Amino acid sequence: MSQGSAIEWTEATWNPVTGCTKVSPGCKHCYAERMARRLKAMGQSRYRDGFAVTLQPDVVELPTRWKKPRVIFVNSMSDLFHDSVPDQFILDCFSVMNRTPRHTYQVLTKRPERLSEMSSRIDWTENIWIGTSIESSDYTWRAKQLVTVPASIRFLSVEPLLGAIPRLPLTNIDWVIVGGESGPGAREMAPAWVRQIRDRCVARGVPFFFKQWGGVHKSKTGRVLDGRKWDEMPEFHRGLQDGQEEGESLERTLRKREGRRRSAHAPVGAVGQGEALLLEPLH
Repeated sequence: MSQGSAIEWTEATWNPVTGCTKVSPGCKHCYAERMARRLKAMGQSRYRDGFAVTLQPDVVELPTRWKKPRVIFVNSMSDLFHDSVPDQFILDCFSVMNRTPRHTYQVLTKRPERLSEMSSRIDWTENIWIGTSIESSDYTWRAKQLVTVPASIRFLSVEPLLGAIPRLPLTNIDWVIVGGESGPGAREMAPAWVRQIRDRCVARGVPFFFKQWGGVHKSKTGRVLDGRKWDEMPEFHRGLQDGQEEGESLERTLRKREGRRRSAHAPVGAVGQGEALLLEPLH
């Protein structure tokens, strides 16, 4: 079962759906597609159809069995709002989120049109964060769809950043993540593009998280921007996360956990019989 994640801005992954299809240039070197092929080659039954969109009904209730609070990235191996996912299945997944307020859920989609259409049917409890991906100025319209959703936290994942976005929409946006593409065929990200978004976020008081410079060997490029790591997180008020001290921000809690993982030489990911554990994105 999924027990943790090396993704810098979350703690665990939950994949009630696996597989996806490409909708924009940011999908070209999809990390999840590469991982799905690898898992299929390893004989993982959940990926016997490779990266075809596949519902995993037995995984839907998984977070209810996690007793300690977690920050959970929903569908790191798919897109919950893919056209092939039935409405009722999506609603069932949100029902689990509603019934487990101890967890914080981070839902990320490249299909905010469908998200917006279904929004009125979803119970947006305060433990649900909703985000969309924007890789270039051609896709800033996704942010305008996102802000129609009455979630407590709305965020943008600007990864992989493929070009300058001088007018990234930040009205009613609570958090911005930026990162470069990594892995085979990674496209270069210019530092000026990153600074432009960072400066825009700082000027407007929007928390900014710089995930990585990326590249073919991302471990060599790191995630330091102008002499520091940018690990800002949105503020939210709920019960303490596992290991979080009274008065401590979630941002600091996640930084501590990142340090513990590294000191323990934790692997990037592991695959259990029940569910693929992902794993740091290889955009």
